[in-house]
Amino acid sequence: MENASARNLWGDFLDQHLEYAFAEEPVVTHFCDNEKDANTCLKLVLKGVKRATSHSLLGLQYRKEPLPKIGDFTIITDWDGNARCIVRTVAVKLKPFFSIRESYAKLEGEGDKSLDYWKKTHWDYYTRELEPFGRVPRESMIVVCEIFEKVFERKKK
Repeated sequence: MENASARNLWGDFLDQHLEYAFAEEPVVTHFCDNEKDANTCLKLVLKGVKRATSHSLLGLQYRKEPLPKIGDFTIITDWDGNARCIVRTVAVKLKPFFSIRESYAKLEGEGDKSLDYWKKTHWDYYTRELEPFGRVPRESMIVVCEIFEKVFERKKK
């Protein structure tokens, strides 16, 4: 793990949870593709409001990233790479964009938590994400719906 703050956070977590000593090394990441949204989403996770995230299957495939799976740990950082918490994946569902429901949008916890807000912000994000690959989002595109729980947090000093 290259990120020193993530390595330290993971070590602090393992000190308290020896049962995960042999767990796969977690992914270290921030949400979104810009500082404002990344830091806002992190704050929502820290408050326990944001409990899901949505990947485009195409984006994961083009970047050669694996699908999330139940039991995965992820270290969430702010935009600057400061590790703030660890989440663990508790559910993963692949769904067409058009089939996302209000209840899932609420789990994501962003904006006004409405399906309309979810669809607009995610459509815009997927447009930016897929553009370098010459692709555009479609209503039928597959969204990887990842639900997680916050399992460890570093309080800001």
